[in-house]
Amino acid sequence: MTLRSLLSAATALSLSAVPALAQDKAPPREKSAADREKEELAPVKASAVETETRHRDAVTIGGRSYPYTASAGTLTIRDIEGKPTASVFYTAYTLEGVKPGTKRPITFLYNGGPGSPSFWLRMGSFAPIRIRTTNPEFIRPAPYDVGPNPDSLLDKTDLVFIDAVGSGYSRPLGDMRPQQFYGVDEDVDAFAKAILRYTTKYGRWMSPKFLLGESYGTLRSGALAYELQERGMALNGVVLLSSIMNYGYRQPGLDQVYINYLPSFAATAWYHNRLQNRPADVATVVEQARAFALGPYSTALAKGQAISDAEADQVARQMSALIGISPDYIRRSNLRIDLPRFQKELLRDRARTIGRFDARYTGIDTDAAGERPETDASSDAISGAYIASFTDYLTGTLGYKTDLPYRLSARDAAGWTWNWKHDAPGRGMGSQNNPNTAIDLAAAMRANPYLKVLSMNGYYDMATPFFGTENDLGHMMLERPQQANLRFTYYPAGHMTYLNPEALHQMKADLSRWIDEAVSDARSATPPVPPSSSAAEGPASSPN
Repeated sequence: MTLRSLLSAATALSLSAVPALAQDKAPPREKSAADREKEELAPVKASAVETETRHRDAVTIGGRSYPYTASAGTLTIRDIEGKPTASVFYTAYTLEGVKPGTKRPITFLYNGGPGSPSFWLRMGSFAPIRIRTTNPEFIRPAPYDVGPNPDSLLDKTDLVFIDAVGSGYSRPLGDMRPQQFYGVDEDVDAFAKAILRYTTKYGRWMSPKFLLGESYGTLRSGALAYELQERGMALNGVVLLSSIMNYGYRQPGLDQVYINYLPSFAATAWYHNRLQNRPADVATVVEQARAFALGPYSTALAKGQAISDAEADQVARQMSALIGISPDYIRRSNLRIDLPRFQKELLRDRARTIGRFDARYTGIDTDAAGERPETDASSDAISGAYIASFTDYLTGTLGYKTDLPYRLSARDAAGWTWNWKHDAPGRGMGSQNNPNTAIDLAAAMRANPYLKVLSMNGYYDMATPFFGTENDLGHMMLERPQQANLRFTYYPAGHMTYLNPEALHQMKADLSRWIDEAVSDARSATPPVPPSSSAAEGPASSPN
């Protein structure tokens, strides 16, 4: 997850002091913009020597103490000829006493962006240490509540958090340019090499292996699962947290994005008590919105400008009852409510906006009459706390030292560009310009009948709406046995579902059962039998 509002904070997180210029030296010639850009794009002088610091601790999970080793270090990835190409930073948590060759599960975790490091997941989700958050409001300034995490997954799996090249402490090496890592396929290649390197270095080839990606990290996971399989690593499972697998529908003139957002709008209106006939629970209004989105709403949008006034009026009234926006506003928007407009309009009478990453959060603009929020309240509320607590933990508790600044985003460097082209398996017509890695994930699931996929979603996530995920994964064209390997769960939270402690606790329980099932099925003598799905987990396959 990359939060654009953090970009200006990158320099503040530099973990090494900048030496002052000597007083007796003449000031350097002022550099032009072109000179500065060339300097930023020049090869990074970082060591190809792998580093590591270790810290021993223990965490109590379910009433039992689990001693572990926390490691912070770098992995060197290389090209086919063995030339070092990048130094990849990671933080790992391994149960004490685990030796090479172990059959204990291991999970590789990462955030998205693209270009985001993984300190969000590292400090907020399933590591043995986390920053504790409660209500959806601005986290008070330091000192922050950081401590042992009773909802850690360490009792089920070792954990390795990886920073994308160009973010965190991960850097290109030698004459490699950043652009050689900044792209859908380039990024997947780097992550595949880093995971393979870690697995070999620490003797984890016999361990059941899982991926857990958040946000753009889910798009990475779809292609990465297939790519690792092509390189000889068959996975046991892939966890998709707050997914965006398909960028194709986010283009002007396409209506699918409005359909994808409608159930999230309904959930948000329910949360903020903006519905006249408010159901008792959010799941009820979400199911109503799903039915409307797939029925009258999608039919109306498909008609474009040919829709009759009578039908448009009727659809606007039905839509208003679900999302809490007036029928008149909906009609004037041609039945198509863009996300920024919804964020601004839902609580306009209260002079409040709602968050993008988490619609439970509210903000205040200087211009209450504007069309879009001036900032993302959910980002503003947590960013400072996460950055400060991570910096303190990394440099203090783990004792990791380096001269490099920790980049909050690879986008901080001048000349940032991302190559969105993707070569999906069985593409036929050539490269995708707007990637959809659900195609890759489907190919991996068809080849590996034991590969489990768990899609975890927040009802109030406005960055990656859950109905869009259902649509993407529901169109992988899997046969029935593979469909049984796909499962969905939903939580009363936003994009970073773990911000809600109740949601985090339920997520831990869901993941624990799912990991146990995935490991058990892989060890059985016959292919897995399609599991029954509980009401809490949602459908075993997409509702659409």
